[in-house]
Amino acid sequence: MLLALLAALFALQLIALLRAPAAWLPATVTIRLDRPGTVTVNAAQLGAVGAAGTRLTVSRDAGGAWRLRAAGPARPLLRRATGDERLGTVDTTGLRTFRVGPRVFTVFSAPAGSLAFTDGATRWTFDGATVHRDGRPQPPCPGAPWSAHVAALWNDLAPSVLRIARPLVFGGNLHCGNRVGVAGVDGGGARVARGSDGMVLAGGTAPVNAGDANLRDDERGLEGVQAMTLGRTRYDVSLDGAALALAPARRVALYAAPDMALPAPVAWQWRQRSLWQGGPVPWTLAAAAALALLAVARARPEPARRRGNILGPLAGARRARSTLSGLGRHLRAPAAALVFAAGCTALLLERGGAAVTTTLPAGCSLLLAACAVGLWLVQPGRLPAAVGAALLLAGTGLVCQLNLGLAGMDTGWLRYYGKTAALLAIGSGAVALWRLSPWARLAISQRRIEWLLAGAAGGTLLLLGAQVLWGDETGVFDVQPVEAAKFVLTLLTAHCVALRMGWRADHGKQPGHGARWLRLAAPALLFIALLGCALVQVDDYSPLILLLLWAGAMMLAYALAARRWVAAALVGCAALAAIAGVTALRTGDPGRLPATFYGDRFQVWLEPGRHPHTGQQVQQGAAAIAAGGWLGTDGMLGLASLGHAGGAVMALPAVQDDFAPSFLLHRHGLLAALLLWCAQAALVTGLLVAAVRCGRAGTAARGFHQAWLLRLRAFTLCGGGAFVAGHLLLSWGTNLAILPVMGQPMSFLSAGGSHLLFFLLPLLGMSAGSSQE
Repeated sequence: MLLALLAALFALQLIALLRAPAAWLPATVTIRLDRPGTVTVNAAQLGAVGAAGTRLTVSRDAGGAWRLRAAGPARPLLRRATGDERLGTVDTTGLRTFRVGPRVFTVFSAPAGSLAFTDGATRWTFDGATVHRDGRPQPPCPGAPWSAHVAALWNDLAPSVLRIARPLVFGGNLHCGNRVGVAGVDGGGARVARGSDGMVLAGGTAPVNAGDANLRDDERGLEGVQAMTLGRTRYDVSLDGAALALAPARRVALYAAPDMALPAPVAWQWRQRSLWQGGPVPWTLAAAAALALLAVARARPEPARRRGNILGPLAGARRARSTLSGLGRHLRAPAAALVFAAGCTALLLERGGAAVTTTLPAGCSLLLAACAVGLWLVQPGRLPAAVGAALLLAGTGLVCQLNLGLAGMDTGWLRYYGKTAALLAIGSGAVALWRLSPWARLAISQRRIEWLLAGAAGGTLLLLGAQVLWGDETGVFDVQPVEAAKFVLTLLTAHCVALRMGWRADHGKQPGHGARWLRLAAPALLFIALLGCALVQVDDYSPLILLLLWAGAMMLAYALAARRWVAAALVGCAALAAIAGVTALRTGDPGRLPATFYGDRFQVWLEPGRHPHTGQQVQQGAAAIAAGGWLGTDGMLGLASLGHAGGAVMALPAVQDDFAPSFLLHRHGLLAALLLWCAQAALVTGLLVAAVRCGRAGTAARGFHQAWLLRLRAFTLCGGGAFVAGHLLLSWGTNLAILPVMGQPMSFLSAGGSHLLFFLLPLLGMSAGSSQE
């Protein structure tokens, strides 16, 4: 049954690729000026994505020099061998005066890496993190979340290398936080931020002058420019006398026909999108992995030999099959290594962006994803129910992400599908290699495991600190350390609780009992505190909800395992009280809520029309869900629209991430969502059942070490299942307006790479390992 369902999901992906309509994109945009002149083009005439309203003016003077000027919200970034330059910005080194709107500021000497300026009455100093007004840090702005107060306090006390970088913004009517008020200018009039070589002044919505130069009319020469980024599209730049060639190398607009209205000096060389043709390296690795997996799948137990068998040819055939079976069993590790290598290669090619849609085609991603799923099916031992449900959810997510990629009208939408397939192959290959390695079967001492847990906690804390210092809510170094922190936090807490469960009955009477309990609980408590600080750095309360759900599940699991029924009843009452509180809030008056960030979120939830921006997101999601009905917009569960354009649903914010369930309901209908809910319930139930089995086995174990390991796995699976259930609850609650809008991806369905690689796949590997043992 599982094989049939997985085969159907991958068949749907294949059908979507085969039914995808033809699409064209510019291979090269050539601007030819045979004589001195000027041409103005907009973002659409360059095939740029995310640069609507921007116009570029390209000119060539009598000496043959090319120059570029930009107008609009998106400012081009020019890449030279000497460094990057963004139009509309200027390095403040050597700057004497600058003007933002009607106000003129004078720059005076300041320590290296700082900017000091005055308007004649007040003196400001900015060090890249904190704004000091007349020698004192400016207080946070009214209504700022308490995390902003914590960040400001940290920047005041921490050394300069550990401060959280925040830009200085000009505009508004108040001098507060990292803002210098300028009457008649909104909050985005101009900004100063720390760059690689010092402070950089960037123009915004207000007229900005740096000395005698107007940043709105900033003009740069193109001599020596190697690449240009406009919006989300990057171009390779080459100059050849009277011709300027721009070769799109990443995220380019797609067109249904090779036809575009262009100015006379501008010409496009069209190229049709290919979903199958690409570099030979990823195809070769994926094909080799598929062949190895097929050989492993044919492995069968060696037949018993019979004496006196007169059927010589039949016995020879049996020996041949036995040899093939032995070869297949020995190919498990090479097959896992090939899947892992193919995933790493695909991810590097996907991130490199050397060419548009030709380096990593969608067809190769389909084969790679099939290999990653097949790797779980050919491993020795019985496949746990949780892993089977997870594979179905992974296949469903790949179907939705492929549909989303083919529905978008630029090449960037398919990168979510390719990245998910690559990360699924990397994680599956790594888990399979670990399970097949001899280290997985070694009896590791408790002290070594504790050192490993301490090392994992230290590494995760370093990554969390890097995110606080140099990253943002999307992560740091293109990863989300919070996802790894969830898994390590669960392991640490499970270790402490497993040790506590192994105490003897008279342990409480021994000296030093309280100190030992404090030592066991301290790592988990410290990690919770640091993780909470990192999570609430973003303006969202969903991480706190996740932590509360996880903590409640862990306390309930411990109470049930220790047979402390009063504590279990208290946790259950707290859960019922939380449900009643949410129900009571749903009937509340939005006008009585405070005018704060979280108050606005609840107001949007209760009455979306109060806030045009966030409320419009909620209304768009509700309209998309209503249009889907029970059977999807095509009336056939989305089968008729496989591979076709997405329409208005593509305008949903974060449709590939937080609002991925809305896309599923719109395209495939409520009936498909009900089937998805069943698979999600099977995943969470399978994790809890595996946790209960490990817990019972730990209770029956005779040795302390074996009992501790089994309990460690039991509480880890329980905590991991709580996090998965929390993700599903918050994601469905956001999309169906059950809860206020909170940004949480849905496990397997959303394009959340770090959540898949650093949390879901390790959890599934532990579940599969526990079932095998």
